[in-house]
Amino acid sequence: MIARELLSHLIHPLRTSDTGEQALTYLQVYHLKHLPIVNNEQLLGTISEEDITTSPLDEPIGSFSLGLNKAFVRDTDHMFEIMNVMAENKLSVIPVVDQKDNYLGLITLEDLIQFYARSYSFSEPGGIIVIELQKSDYSLAEISRIIESESALVLSSFLTHDEGTKKMYVTIKTNQKEIQHLQATLERFGYTIKATFSEEGYFESLQDHYDAFLHYLNV
Repeated sequence: MIARELLSHLIHPLRTSDTGEQALTYLQVYHLKHLPIVNNEQLLGTISEEDITTSPLDEPIGSFSLGLNKAFVRDTDHMFEIMNVMAENKLSVIPVVDQKDNYLGLITLEDLIQFYARSYSFSEPGGIIVIELQKSDYSLAEISRIIESESALVLSSFLTHDEGTKKMYVTIKTNQKEIQHLQATLERFGYTIKATFSEEGYFESLQDHYDAFLHYLNV
């Protein structure tokens, strides 16, 4: 999935002629914390709610003295790159430009999360296993081989790490709801299982966190 396939066609950018009051209204209507400013097809940057509220609301935002966030992604960038840029810049939207730097639209954090949540690996029934290991011991191919030897499939995986201990945590989503036998097999091969989650308990927790996040975005 690339940026051009995730564009929102319902949210319009701000123009330099829009007043601070208008910009604030748009943010409230769209339930966002940021919006890009565009002059014709040129992306000028992204303005935040804080930038607007600390400036004269009756003046056009083009006259504001502020340092706009210049972050953007190109229409051919992969979803993972989009997520990385948004996280690094703490943005609720990210502008998208083409290869000639013309503004094409934006992607909201909510749309990105909803797309990821609807993906096959989340919607397919299964269970979760979290493996703790040293970076030097990590091999997804080996972990997958062990899981597949038990007639199971790895639907998705992602990595996190602890800077303090230098340990890695591999979260595996499998297509099997009952994962006790998978845990036992991995432990037999020397892997430390940090946690396991049944589909029902895990996804109820995930849904609670997702609902709470959307509530935050709508505040």
